[in-house]
Amino acid sequence: MIDKYKYSDKEMDEIVKSMVILWDSREQKNNHILDVFEKNNITYQKKALERCDYSFYIPANDSLNIPRALFFDKEIAIERKANLDELANNWTKERDRFEKEMCLAPKTKVLLIENSNYEDIVNGNYRSQYNKKAFLATLHTFWFRYNMPVFFMPDKNTSALFIKKYFEYYLKEFLR
Repeated sequence: MIDKYKYSDKEMDEIVKSMVILWDSREQKNNHILDVFEKNNITYQKKALERCDYSFYIPANDSLNIPRALFFDKEIAIERKANLDELANNWTKERDRFEKEMCLAPKTKVLLIENSNYEDIVNGNYRSQYNKKAFLATLHTFWFRYNMPVFFMPDKNTSALFIKKYFEYYLKEFLR
């Protein structure tokens, strides 16, 4: 429905400002993200999401011809990992579950890895016993197999901004 209209810049800004970020009810230890949302008046809501940690929706808005909330969790997603050890666990002990989840996840998705960078994998700077060569191979394989770019957030405090901007610019392009 929303993609059938041509919105003015002012209307597009209004729609983007109305965006509500969804965070999965199973997501743990994300207070640093929610705190930034609070400080910056970014609207968010806890919701059970099937195959991701974050997505968003647009609430109903009669003046913009949006009669009911429009959810984008089947269109775009962010999968967040707190660190490389969490990711290593997903790729070793929980690989089948994680792979199925990524296979069924929206086409537009990213993997957000906090408290680390690419160099940490290259140098084996993580607690897991996961072989660094296998770690790199899996990282790149998942990127291409599941169309899932990887973004490292060495400072976890930038994760909230990344999440907001990722969805904001997706929505802007969607509305154009």
